[in-house]
Amino acid sequence: MESGMTPDDLQAIWLTLKLASVTTVLLLLIVTPLSWWLAHTRKWYRGPVAAVVALPLVLPPSVLGFYLLLLLGPHGPVGKFTEALHLGTLPFTFAGLVVGSVLFSMPFAVQPIQNAFEAMGRRPLEVAATLRAGTWDRFFSVAVPLARPGFLTAIILAFAHTVGEFGVVLMLGGNIQGETRVLSVAVYNHVEAIEYGAAHWLAGGMVLFSFVVLLGLYLAGGKSWKVTR
Repeated sequence: MESGMTPDDLQAIWLTLKLASVTTVLLLLIVTPLSWWLAHTRKWYRGPVAAVVALPLVLPPSVLGFYLLLLLGPHGPVGKFTEALHLGTLPFTFAGLVVGSVLFSMPFAVQPIQNAFEAMGRRPLEVAATLRAGTWDRFFSVAVPLARPGFLTAIILAFAHTVGEFGVVLMLGGNIQGETRVLSVAVYNHVEAIEYGAAHWLAGGMVLFSFVVLLGLYLAGGKSWKVTR
């Protein structure tokens, strides 16, 4: 029975941190305008859009991973499009993991920012408008600073949630060393091989990491981080 971390485990940790970092940055770019729209629109299709965004909260990760595998695969519409561009297909690549992670962690980034925008109200923006601040100026100089706790919470939750992924990354990325084998999959491999000592090192680190994240959020005391699963 092996104990301690192997070079493959260190590689899995590095790949996981890389995946979580890239996913978090992309999520901030995508969900900021989406959260703003959800917080302020009164269109009838706001509800359906919000429901689609929140689907990963209730869908089994394996189900989401399965349909992404079909969608991004060689016979899916996205897969055919990427192959037509001579980019190959996304499943079983790091890029595929990023796509799956962005979709899977999206509600954990959208909800804190949306809540922060809603709590801010329209009054600060109206005051800024009376001072002749333009639309972009009002957003970046007023809305974003006031919603900073929501952004911070979104960053922490999206990063931590991506680190803890298993079902989606296994279905969409497989178990390719150095390419798609992330930390959660490495734990699974050790358990299957009855290498409980090595599994303890990785799993214990993830437990500690999760505890620190939740403790930090509780100590922050903000309401914007409360996401219902």
